[in-house]
Amino acid sequence: MAIKVGFLLVSNSLRPIPSTRIAALNMFPFLRAAMFEPHIVFEPERDTENPDVSGVVQRVLGEGFHIVVFQKVRGPSVVELARQLSAAGIKTLYLVCDRVDTGMADATDATVVVTEYLRSLYPLALQSKVHVVHDGIEHPELHKTEWSNHAGSRGRPLHAVLVTSIELDCLPVLNSPPEWLEVNIVGAYAPAGQTWQRLRELRWRLAAKRGKQERLAYLRFLANRRIRCTAWSPLGVYDLMRQADIGIIPIDDTSRQSPGIDIPAWKIKSENRLTMKMSMGLPVVATAVPSYEPVVERGRNGFLARSQREWQEFLDALRDPVARQVIGARARESVLERYSMREQARRLIDVLHALTRESRFLSPTP
Repeated sequence: MAIKVGFLLVSNSLRPIPSTRIAALNMFPFLRAAMFEPHIVFEPERDTENPDVSGVVQRVLGEGFHIVVFQKVRGPSVVELARQLSAAGIKTLYLVCDRVDTGMADATDATVVVTEYLRSLYPLALQSKVHVVHDGIEHPELHKTEWSNHAGSRGRPLHAVLVTSIELDCLPVLNSPPEWLEVNIVGAYAPAGQTWQRLRELRWRLAAKRGKQERLAYLRFLANRRIRCTAWSPLGVYDLMRQADIGIIPIDDTSRQSPGIDIPAWKIKSENRLTMKMSMGLPVVATAVPSYEPVVERGRNGFLARSQREWQEFLDALRDPVARQVIGARARESVLERYSMREQARRLIDVLHALTRESRFLSPTP
C-alpha cells in the first residue's frame, strides 16, 4: 500500500521557482517508484513563503495522508497547521533550501536542508532532526563536446559564463574581465528582442543608484564590451554553458547577513550553480562558499578563489586548453553520481521512511 504524502509548495506547480522544481516536483517520480504517493495539497497562485493554509487541515485529515511536507513555506499559519497535524498523528517534514528556521524545525518532525553547512547552523538540540538532501543535477545528459584550442587574446578571447537567478548590475569581485576573456552573464534580463523592456529596466536601475559614483559604475558595466547580459531560459542556459570555455561564480562576500542569524547570505548558498556547471564539463573558478568546499579539489576538478590574486591566478591557469579540458572532464565525473537526482531522492526517501518507521527503498526504473 502506497504511503500518501501531501506537499505544500512555495510556488505554483505550473510556474515553479527553482526550489519547488528541484526539491519537490523532480522527486515525485522517484517517490512513486518507492511506494509513496505524492499529492499537492496546497500551491499558491503567486509565490509566497508565508501563506494562509488554515483550510488545509480538513483535506489532509479527510483524505488520509500519512506525511505532510512543507516546501519552504513558513509563518504563523504554517506552524499552526504543523502542530494540528502532529496532534492528529500525521508526520511532518520541513523541506527548505537556503534558510535557518528553528521555529519550523521545532514544529515539524524532520527538517531537510541542502548543505551540511546549513545543518551545522541549527542548535545542537535540533540537529538530530535535520537532514541533508542536496539539489539534484537536472540535466546530466547535457555536457560539452567541443573545446577551444587556444589561450585567449584581445582579438580572440576565451568565453566565460556566469549563471545567476537575478539581474546583476555589476560583475562581482572581478569588476572587469581580463583582456583575453569575455563574460556572458545569464540571468533575469529581458530577452534581447524586447528593446523597450531592456531600456525601462536600465532606467529603473540607474534611477535606483545612490550617488554619482554608483551611477558611473553601473554605466561602465553596461559599456564594457567584454561583458554581455543574456536572458535566462530553461534550455538556452545549457546551450550557453556548452559554448563557454570556463564557468565562473564570483560572489560578493561582503553582502548582508541573513534574516535571524549572524551569517552572511552568501555563506548559505547551495552547491546548485557549481554542480550544474561542473556537470556540463566546464572548468569552474568560484568564490570559496562553504557549500562549495567539499565539492572542489583545487587544481583537479576546479578552483575556489579567496582573493583577487587567486582569481587572477586560477583564471590564468585555465588559459591552457589542455588544462581546461582535463579539469572540466574531472569536474563532470566528480559530481554526476554524488549530486544526481537519484541520489538526492534516495536521501529524501530515507527521511520519509524514518518518519514512518520503515527502511525499504525501491529505486525508480531507469
